[in-house]
Amino acid sequence: MIYSIKGILTVKDTNFVVIESNGIGYGCRTSYNTVKQLGETGSEVKVYTHMTVRDDNIELYGFATQQELNCFRLLISVSGVGGKAGTSILSDITPENFAFLIASDDSKAFTRTKGIGTKTAQRIILELKDKISAESFNENSVSVPAGVTDVSGSAVSEAMEALMVLGYSQAEIVPFLRKCDTTASTQEIIREVLRLMTSKR
Repeated sequence: MIYSIKGILTVKDTNFVVIESNGIGYGCRTSYNTVKQLGETGSEVKVYTHMTVRDDNIELYGFATQQELNCFRLLISVSGVGGKAGTSILSDITPENFAFLIASDDSKAFTRTKGIGTKTAQRIILELKDKISAESFNENSVSVPAGVTDVSGSAVSEAMEALMVLGYSQAEIVPFLRKCDTTASTQEIIREVLRLMTSKR
């Protein structure tokens, strides 16, 4: 498995890049958001990758951050959503906004991406909410950070687990978590953390 590629950016297109490393040029399909984050051709860059292998085709996808890669993997796990649709969605929606839309049940936002209809958008919300819940870590596996005192109903712990499944580290989450109303529900805490993350950018 190719986990990541670090090398010289030799080709940069709307949704495709080539990174040369040790004399090999790796062509990666990607989102426009990643393309914008990478430097100019000739600069050294790093992308996190996902490879799909089929009988007639091998595709390599690359993303500027692990969060975007995680969002892509979640998207292509949804029935009817392939790599092309996944990169198209992530061209229109940043990882922070993606997670916020899932937490907010905002399927309409996904229909703004060309080729994503209402049924597909609703399926994305439904299946990803279920997947995030199912993939959450074992109870008590995530410690409540210092400075967060009220953990009514373990909402803080559950919110942190869900955000970590989406690809955020505990170090990234904690500063925003401390600003939230920890007596709120899990979903409300997730939405508030993501809102704060997005507004900071």
